[in-house]
Amino acid sequence: MRANILLPAALLLALSGAAAHAEGDTSWRDIESRIQYGYYTEDAAALRSLGGLIVADESHDRLHGYYAALLDWRQAQLAAQGAARGVSAADLAQRCVAELDALLEAQADFTDALALRAACLATPLSARNSTLSVHRAHKDLEHALTLAPRDPRALLVDGASDYQLAAAGDGNKERALAKLRRAVAAFEAERAGVERLPGWGAAEAYLYLARDLLDHADPVGARDALEHALLIAPEFAQARRLMAKIVAG
Repeated sequence: MRANILLPAALLLALSGAAAHAEGDTSWRDIESRIQYGYYTEDAAALRSLGGLIVADESHDRLHGYYAALLDWRQAQLAAQGAARGVSAADLAQRCVAELDALLEAQADFTDALALRAACLATPLSARNSTLSVHRAHKDLEHALTLAPRDPRALLVDGASDYQLAAAGDGNKERALAKLRRAVAAFEAERAGVERLPGWGAAEAYLYLARDLLDHADPVGARDALEHALLIAPEFAQARRLMAKIVAG
């Protein structure tokens, strides 16, 4: 009889734990969506306002550190592009790396954190793309892709880094093109399955693919890639500008 009484209690505890986990996922999914929207629309003020929400989170799970770093990286990217004034891309990128250093010290095999740290280390125009930074980024990506060869964000950062660093001699646009095609395929496979966290990156993969195709004298392919990017993120300002450039000839 006692077992029959305890069973519903155990079931209730399990359900309440699952509900709490789902609520946490919903909260981080909302944060990710807002970070992405601020980045796509190049709204630096909106991104700055999200910092308080992440600081106020009391869960302190691994996604807390991850999304704090993602926010820093997105702000660093806008600063590097000149879309955010009064902030240093270098400082923001360094803060992103520091957040992820702490996170990866506790969870060395967190694939998405490794990929994000590599992205922060390779942030263009951050005045910190030293040989050591590039080497660390390559090591992070190598580790991430060993752990998860089809992780779309790791593939994206790998391809984007090769593309961005080509001018400095630390990358290669030809090699990047093949990597970005793999990243796009991995994102399409991920989007066809169960929604997961982190989940950002598909629109960016198509944008980088479009840039590389355009550099390879393939405006038709670039336009097709941009159409995919804008279907995923219609508000993506960088994709809109590149599309307008292609259309204008």
